[in-house]
Amino acid sequence: MRQRRTFPHLLGSLLLVAAAGVSSIGAIHAPSAASPVTVPDIRPLDQIVPAPASVVPGGSAYAITSRTSIQVDRSREVRAIGGYLAGVLRPSTGYRLPVTDDGHGAKDGIRLRISTHDKSLGDEGYRLDSGKHGVTITARKAAGLFHGVQTLRQLLPASVEKDSRQPGPWKVAGGTVTDTPRYAYRGAMIDVSRHFFTVEQVKRYIDQMALYKINKLHLHLSDDQGWRIAINSWPRLATYGGTTQVGGGKGGYYTQADYKEIVRYAASRYLEVVPEIDTPSHTNAALASYAELNCDGVAPPLYTGTDVGFSSLCAGKPVTYDFIDDVVRELAAITPGKYIHIGGDEAHSTSHADYQTYMGKAQAIVQKYGKTVMGWHQIVDGNPVKGAVAQYWGTEGDEADVVAAAKAGTKLVMSPANRAYLDMKYDANTPLGLDWAGLVEVDKSYNWDPATFIKGVPADAILGVEAPIWSETLTNSDEIEFMAFPRLAGIAELGWSPESTHDWDAYKVRLAQQGPRLAALGIDYYRSPVVPWPAG
Repeated sequence: MRQRRTFPHLLGSLLLVAAAGVSSIGAIHAPSAASPVTVPDIRPLDQIVPAPASVVPGGSAYAITSRTSIQVDRSREVRAIGGYLAGVLRPSTGYRLPVTDDGHGAKDGIRLRISTHDKSLGDEGYRLDSGKHGVTITARKAAGLFHGVQTLRQLLPASVEKDSRQPGPWKVAGGTVTDTPRYAYRGAMIDVSRHFFTVEQVKRYIDQMALYKINKLHLHLSDDQGWRIAINSWPRLATYGGTTQVGGGKGGYYTQADYKEIVRYAASRYLEVVPEIDTPSHTNAALASYAELNCDGVAPPLYTGTDVGFSSLCAGKPVTYDFIDDVVRELAAITPGKYIHIGGDEAHSTSHADYQTYMGKAQAIVQKYGKTVMGWHQIVDGNPVKGAVAQYWGTEGDEADVVAAAKAGTKLVMSPANRAYLDMKYDANTPLGLDWAGLVEVDKSYNWDPATFIKGVPADAILGVEAPIWSETLTNSDEIEFMAFPRLAGIAELGWSPESTHDWDAYKVRLAQQGPRLAALGIDYYRSPVVPWPAG
């Protein structure tokens, strides 16, 4: 998935930043050379990210005031979404915004309703109607209602995101938004193996994903540098294999209770967790923890570098499959989502025959525990089972084996490294990240079509998109956010919005208006010179 490279220039870049007395990552980048946009007092209904499928503007705007209530259907799930919305709006507006049962006679308010009548909305679509007396968000399923709430947030001034009282006014333009996603799978991945990130740091990223209607959180839980999930039947995986990270830091791991909390929190934001145990390569942390997993029975030392492809599980040993069975069994029991990702990339130390043997048995184990197999696109060389999903991370789009697998029924999640990898440097001066897939400015990250990137793949083979962020050079939330934003918003739009809306010149204006919102959320995003950010 990576073809990892070391990063000798990072330290020098950071020393130059420090010498200049710069206190913020984003501050080292020059202001945008493009003409800045003007943020309107009332945001037009189509000026959001991702772009909505259909907008019919018209009628009076609605103003949220001290009289506004949030009126919900009588269901626990809808009430929880109402509480979430109130939690966003109360600090900045200063209003009580009580969450009440719908139909109690209030003429003014925000209404959240589940209705099964409009089947065209599907599982995640919604309709938002705004007028003089209120805003009504309607959906067939709670996930759609939650996505509609994200649209409502973006239609309000950016200062609504702040955690202290702001002057307002809080107006929503009149009209109707009808919106459904292009793809069912819209993901973001965080690598907690190269550097470990706490439960709270992962939750923060989940909240940021949710704003842009992302619905999958892919957790890269194991690699050469660290094993990050407790497995009760193999305890040294975490207690020994989780004790380091790139550069030799202390590492860390999630208890199963920690993992369940991440799963619970993601579900409250309508994200499904996709756990990954990368195999048969990228396994040095496991091999160091248990000698019997090595073909020669000798445990290697823990690893803190960034080279790849040197490690491999022993395909010929029965204990290998006892190990995988136990890991998948325990992980499946605490993962309500449908997928378990088994890696499969960069297995340079595994012979082709051993790779096929291992992948055949590993896939059968995943299916045994009722989960859908997911892997990096190299799994197409391991005879993917029916229903398996291959995650494409190539850069050329000309892989004949991927095309053949897609034509045979394997679904693809698109993560081309030179477009969707959020750890790639923006330009040569970016102080974080890698550049093995090239420099990826914001416009390059946006300007591609998931349906046509791989030549010859049937359009219906594309399950969706995902934006991975690898953490060789990233150690905290501020660094993650600087590399993820604003590119994550663009990948989210490619996954949600109709292909007909994908136009860089229009998108960069909508994206620019996200700048004040990201700042209000405390996100130190990259001020790309190709985006006309608002002045100031």
